[in-house]
Amino acid sequence: MRCAKMARIIGVLLLGAALAGCSSIRLGYNNLPTLSYWWLDGYLDFDDAQAPQVRTELAQLLDWHRQNELPKFAALLQEAEALAPADITPAAVCRLSDEVRQRLVAVARQAEPAGAALLTRLEPAQLAQLERKYAKANAEYRKEWLALSPERRRAKRYDQLLERYEDFYGRLDGAQREVLRASTETSALDWERQFAERQRRQQRALQTLRRLQEADATAAQAGTAIRAYVSDIAAPPPGAWRDYQDALRDEGCRQLATLHRTTTPAQRARAATRLHSYQTDVLHLAGSGS
Repeated sequence: MRCAKMARIIGVLLLGAALAGCSSIRLGYNNLPTLSYWWLDGYLDFDDAQAPQVRTELAQLLDWHRQNELPKFAALLQEAEALAPADITPAAVCRLSDEVRQRLVAVARQAEPAGAALLTRLEPAQLAQLERKYAKANAEYRKEWLALSPERRRAKRYDQLLERYEDFYGRLDGAQREVLRASTETSALDWERQFAERQRRQQRALQTLRRLQEADATAAQAGTAIRAYVSDIAAPPPGAWRDYQDALRDEGCRQLATLHRTTTPAQRARAATRLHSYQTDVLHLAGSGS
């Protein structure tokens, strides 16, 4: 749904841009309304009446996020910086990860009223566009991951993780790379399972939107549907998928904690310095509004 997508955009851009440097955070964050609009427009093809409303709502969402969420994000960065000089436990990593996830859920909740109002104004042609966009994204996913052999998938995943960690810690030595490679080789990550869940969520979104459209639903009814959809993603009900997600979460926390224990004082100092610079930049964004 739309509000869940906006939350993900903000979260990914904050976390991902941070690894690219402070200037990227400022540039990306301040351009979020425009970037988010074009991303969402690619899925829903807004009409002339919807476009200015969506742009305004995205700008308002960013203002709220700047005021309410950036200080909390800065506090998380400060906490991570304090942990960087010493060994860390998987539990500590998971706790920070869970707090970041809660911040993304908060964005989705804030976006809900505007998202619900928009859902009541979507036309059948826009749902058809959404379905086509899903199909295109799925084809790209198949090509990028499912078409590869298991060995090539693991190698590609290793390369991604190596780039991410080296951007943060600096160059990893041979022993550290082996720690990361071993973690990747034994990972529970199942690309087919990920893809099946992705398709399930897409079909649920399409079915929900069509049902709301056919029933001429109110904004309140659309809001209820959004909350259920976001809740299903953020906190899946007990079952196989939730167990799998929990296993991946725990695995990721162990991986970071294990690798961090192998880092040198210089690598830890680099990590702490970067975290501090990210915190400074986030606080600047929160205080200056630009």
